[in-house]
Amino acid sequence: MGEIVNYEQDGAVAVITLNRPDAMNAFTTQLSLDLQLALEDAAGDDSVRVIVLTGEGRCFSAGADLKAGFEGRNVFGKLQYEYRPVFSAIATMSKPVIAAVPGSAAGIGMSLALHCDLLVMAENAFLLSPFTTISLVPDGGLNWLLVRQLGYRRAFQLSIESERIPADRCVELGLANKSAPAEDLQAVTLEWAQALAQRAPRSLEATKKAMRHAMDNDWASTFNLEADWQQALVGSEDNLEGVEAFFDKRDPDFKGK
Repeated sequence: MGEIVNYEQDGAVAVITLNRPDAMNAFTTQLSLDLQLALEDAAGDDSVRVIVLTGEGRCFSAGADLKAGFEGRNVFGKLQYEYRPVFSAIATMSKPVIAAVPGSAAGIGMSLALHCDLLVMAENAFLLSPFTTISLVPDGGLNWLLVRQLGYRRAFQLSIESERIPADRCVELGLANKSAPAEDLQAVTLEWAQALAQRAPRSLEATKKAMRHAMDNDWASTFNLEADWQQALVGSEDNLEGVEAFFDKRDPDFKGK
């Protein structure tokens, strides 16, 4: 992956770290490409069940690296061909992705954090949509994410006022799942990831796909998808193991089958 995106594995958990701390982990073309490759590697590795995505240093990501310019690419192309594949990789993979946000996540960094399935923030961290301060529009799917989570009026206000949204407020609004002391952020997130990695992988996959489908589709199609998944899972090795473990009063040993 090179040096600007680190990839490590701790048991069944892959930890992907944006590693440009001197630039507040701001996005460049290379970082986008390396991050996409890291996510694809984790998605395709059967030994990985959960992914943690975080940033090195005092910040998750300050957004696009304005000092680096756009490296000869127009903004439309950058959004469509650099950022979008990263977000699509998170949304379409079968495994849960947990964002661990130290410091701040701003601009496209905020979009990245909110595209993850779960989100843990340091208690001193915040999210920021700063676009009206530089006469731009929220991007990277941020309008879609915020309106669905917060409703139009609240999402619009937070964006046009470029308000810093602190961790406790993010948890209250449902933008984040939980917060942790800054010094414990990585440990708390990894502990959560390890616990989730003990859950049945195909059940995690089915629930993720059904719920992401439900965000854009109607009740009937979601009901149908649930029925399809339930039919596919019932009687599987992991389903039988889970039932047997329940009656044996022991922890199940899921194999992803």
